[in-house]
Amino acid sequence: MRDFITVMKFSIKEMITKKSFIISTIIILVLIVLAFNVPNILNKFSDGEDFGTEKMLIIDSDNIFEGNLKALEASDEWYKFEVKNENYSDEQIKEKIENEEIDSCIKITKNKNNINLEYTVESLNTFVGMAEIPEDVIQMLTEAYKNMQIMKLNLSEEELASINPQFEFSFKETNENSASGQIGLVMILSIILFYAIFFCANKVATSVTTEKTSKIMETLVTSTSPSTIIMGKTIGIGIVGLIQLILIIVTGIVSANLFMDKEVLNNLIDLSNVNIGLGLITLLYFLIGYFIFAFIFALTGSAIARPEDVQSASAPASILAVFGFYIAYFAMMNPASEMNTFANILPLSAPFSVPFSMLLGTAKFSVIAISILVSVITIALIAKISIKVYSSAILNYGSKMSVKDIFNLIKRKENN
Repeated sequence: MRDFITVMKFSIKEMITKKSFIISTIIILVLIVLAFNVPNILNKFSDGEDFGTEKMLIIDSDNIFEGNLKALEASDEWYKFEVKNENYSDEQIKEKIENEEIDSCIKITKNKNNINLEYTVESLNTFVGMAEIPEDVIQMLTEAYKNMQIMKLNLSEEELASINPQFEFSFKETNENSASGQIGLVMILSIILFYAIFFCANKVATSVTTEKTSKIMETLVTSTSPSTIIMGKTIGIGIVGLIQLILIIVTGIVSANLFMDKEVLNNLIDLSNVNIGLGLITLLYFLIGYFIFAFIFALTGSAIARPEDVQSASAPASILAVFGFYIAYFAMMNPASEMNTFANILPLSAPFSVPFSMLLGTAKFSVIAISILVSVITIALIAKISIKVYSSAILNYGSKMSVKDIFNLIKRKENN
């Protein structure tokens, strides 16, 4: 036990003192803070104007709308309308756009029963030679003109209600295990979890290979068993990864509450399903995912001779990690499907899939129980193989083991 703790402490110290780990962690945390400050930064560059708001001048010189367009000036958050009844020449409109007083202009004229809209903007968004006035603006103008004409008919409230009925929408799902969470939060957490698992597991391969080519290995082999070395190393790096994951999540939560508007934050991310149970499940599956991929990467690191070969030799393990992530990703697109159940059970995808099934409200206790059992068996199996290969490899460091050598080693150990 003392040897295991010694190896674990050594691995933790080695990991947290590496410049690459420190710099990458700082960069990630800074990027998170900046990401939550994007709206504030954009507003700074837009001279106090809300970023993304288009300043549009509407000219109704013939008073076709009879003053009813004034209501548009405070009607929409995406447009800042300015309604004028006097006439403006093309040169005056151009000057206003060049001086950034407005972004665009709509001049309204009437020809018999047709209402003409002349749209002026600095640069038209065209596709195959076609340019259009924004559809939502056309809808606003259409509704304003229609309502104006209806009001002239002096209809009663009942008659007006029959012309403009109010539609109320409700939704029902036949699947009792349907999704109820926020897919935006799911996507953010899935990327964070994948990064934490993959980054730390990959470090195991690098650490194993580096020690095989250094004097550290000679000391470790003579003082403790190979299984203690690889288990202590894997758990030590895992603890560092867990600390990094907690730092990322805490930084994200604090930044969101400090720098983002509460209403905007609630619209983007639904935290109604976030609770202690979800936190514990996420922690459990982080550990499951980490141990699965850490032992796979440890197997890769044991089979190669030089640290320079880690990236190329780890390609199959990396593909497995990406494969598991994408299975979980596609399952999330239809949380109530059979594919989601498959993703929850498959050890490669379960670490990414199960926490988000919990968040979306589609997880079944029976599926989670089977998933944990299958994952634990998988971890034990991969760990056994990794330790066997590692035990043989440290006695032959300097030479690379082929896939055939690995299978022969496993077979020979089992026969013994």
